[in-house]
Amino acid sequence: MDTNRPGRRAVLRASIAVGTSIAATVPVSGRQSKGERGRRRGNGRGSDGRTGGGFPPAGITDYGRAVTVGDGTVRPFTTETPSGEPRYHGVEFDRDALSGLPDAAALADADDTAETDKYRASGQATEIHRRWSRQYFVPFPDAAATPFTFLGLNWNPEGHPGAGGAWAVPHFDIHFHMLPPATVDAITGPSEPPYGEIPDEIVPEGYARGPVPSERYITDMGEHLAPADAPEVPGNPEAFTATLIQGFVGVGAAERPRLAFVEPMLTRAFLRNHTGVATFEVPQPETYPTDEQYPTTYSVRDVPSKDAVAVVLGDFE
Repeated sequence: MDTNRPGRRAVLRASIAVGTSIAATVPVSGRQSKGERGRRRGNGRGSDGRTGGGFPPAGITDYGRAVTVGDGTVRPFTTETPSGEPRYHGVEFDRDALSGLPDAAALADADDTAETDKYRASGQATEIHRRWSRQYFVPFPDAAATPFTFLGLNWNPEGHPGAGGAWAVPHFDIHFHMLPPATVDAITGPSEPPYGEIPDEIVPEGYARGPVPSERYITDMGEHLAPADAPEVPGNPEAFTATLIQGFVGVGAAERPRLAFVEPMLTRAFLRNHTGVATFEVPQPETYPTDEQYPTTYSVRDVPSKDAVAVVLGDFE
């Protein structure tokens, strides 16, 4: 059932602002609160005070199955305390996974378009957003207190349409899904969503729908809402580095919209060059679809001890 959380945005802004040092060394478009827009948070440590070399915490982290990406592997992980409190849902990229990635021509020539291919270690070559992509569906290890179910990972060698060409550069879409894979499998598009308006109280502040209704609902994903003040929007792909999308799917007999995924979109160049820890706010709606814990930040973390980079949801409330 829906759970109202009055005052949630104001509380989060206050808590995030306290004790934070700010660095603005790269342009980013992970949404921050109004006082933080355009600035990157981070002092080299995560919210637990651990450096990148000790991340994710040993002993309380479970990994999902690895998938083959480029010349390396990617695997999801879940970290929770012994008492069952969620710490992280994350995706760990070997640095080698950012090299040897297929181009659009190689994906077009691939013969792996069966429905089951997206669940295999090598993923599936498919057209998503009217562009070629390699797609993977990978379960997250369980964390009972959160809604997250599986990772939907897409490598987009030519980017994809949207925002006047803002995302037409090589990048990864990292979907942290909250619905069962079978529900997401049934989504086809691009098309109009199966619902009309999205109620304001379930839309995070500052997010806007795409201008073309017939292009909003995307196969194997749903509807994507983007931050209206992302620096690459509209039509400025040179400014695109890291943007947090929030997604909606029609569920139930009445196909009512619900928040169904959060999606960091990150360019290959950003991931390849990233060092240290960059942490961004996850803007909050007034109402969530379930009475579970949801992330209030996401981060991109260099993990030098593993020659890896991780994209992580954290600070669950």
